[in-house]
Amino acid sequence: MLFLDKISQTKKLLLKTTIVTTMASALIALSYGPVAFADSTKSAEDYHVYLEGTYIGNVADKDVVNKIIAEKVSDTDLTIAQQVQNIPYQVFPTAEDETETVRTIRNIFQLQTEATAIMIDGKSVAYVDNQTSAEEVMKKLIHQYVPEDQLAELKARKDSGNSTLPPLKENETRLLDVRLSKNVSFSNEDTAPRKIMSAEEAVTFLQKGTLEEKKYVIQKGDVLETIAHDHHMKLADILAMNPGLTEDKLIKIGQKINMTVPEPFIEVIVEKEVNKKEEIPFKKKVVEDKSLLKGKTKVKQEGKSGARTVTYKISEQNGVTINKDEVNETILKQPVNEIIIKGTKVIPSHGDGTFAWPAVGGYVSSKMGPRWGRMHKGIDIARPSNRTIKAADNGVIVSAGWGGGYGNKIVIDHRNGFRTLYGHMSSLKVRVGQTVSKGSAIGVMGATGDATGVHLHFEVYKNGSLVNPLSYLR
Repeated sequence: MLFLDKISQTKKLLLKTTIVTTMASALIALSYGPVAFADSTKSAEDYHVYLEGTYIGNVADKDVVNKIIAEKVSDTDLTIAQQVQNIPYQVFPTAEDETETVRTIRNIFQLQTEATAIMIDGKSVAYVDNQTSAEEVMKKLIHQYVPEDQLAELKARKDSGNSTLPPLKENETRLLDVRLSKNVSFSNEDTAPRKIMSAEEAVTFLQKGTLEEKKYVIQKGDVLETIAHDHHMKLADILAMNPGLTEDKLIKIGQKINMTVPEPFIEVIVEKEVNKKEEIPFKKKVVEDKSLLKGKTKVKQEGKSGARTVTYKISEQNGVTINKDEVNETILKQPVNEIIIKGTKVIPSHGDGTFAWPAVGGYVSSKMGPRWGRMHKGIDIARPSNRTIKAADNGVIVSAGWGGGYGNKIVIDHRNGFRTLYGHMSSLKVRVGQTVSKGSAIGVMGATGDATGVHLHFEVYKNGSLVNPLSYLR
């Protein structure tokens, strides 16, 4: 029998099964025979294991070896020939011996094949079948962000040595440089066949750092902000990874969203010039006019947008703009400012359209809207510092007296389309036809009419229609 040092033997066997392009058929021989025991009434069979004539070890069950071979052949599509020989053997193996033999066989069949490694800054990160495929991967990666015709134009321009570039035409784009963020090289290496990627898989892997995208299924009650927080992510990242998804867009239960934050191994950096035609927005200019009533405005001159062409120098990294500088511009049409005349003339009988708080302090105890089965037309103000009621704006008193359910009420016409109503007052300090100014006292808060307590009921009308006072009070 052939005896070899176990460590050196394993190294030689591993070397024999390492493959460069293909693997020659390996010969596994399983020899068996009767096994003698101290007790001659018992017998069993045991098997020697040989690889290409070299003894590896022995096992009690040849199916153990056959199973390992079948697994490896299935994994690698490589052919391994098998042959069983009958050789007598007289010693039964211990469990320890058999375990070591199985381990040795598994180590032998760590099959590898030659591939081309794509190396980033000297580190192997992806494997393809050959260098042609590796070069194709890098081309595909660059073409994700740069059209092939523009890349060809850039190469031709650099090859010509012409450094003087003509001005860009309107809406024209020109590449200045395309480069990778890290050093890329290729290396022929031995690797497990399962690690070899297609060109498309390698491009995706270099771009994202993974081939598997993590998905999240929307649950009941989910909102994007909470999902981002729970996954220690930024909302902006989730929106960027899911085109069409916006912060305001409704998400549905069961909907799947991408949660994989790309961690690219390398970035494609593109420097380019872009010429664009852009609108120049007009500015608004306000001119005060003392002859025009305060609160009134009119347009003296209509605004008109201008136009310009502008050239930008843009830096992009994997398609994302990281820098944008304006190089030059050409004005095609100057904008025309909009001029607004704003009145400043104050006439006591005319309001300016804004309303002061009609009480001295207090709070809104009841808002406008449905209440007790009917419409509450205004707001109620209760618990003031004192009970003085004040005119909300300049105007003329058009009603002052008893108003049924309003109790003692006052109505002021502000001569600008607005009217205000004040109800439930205990006493009045003005009369019909009197001109009042904003903030002047017009009565005392009370509980007259249909009132359950002391308060002011305040209503606002615009061009005859009831509006919410809270939208106008300042």
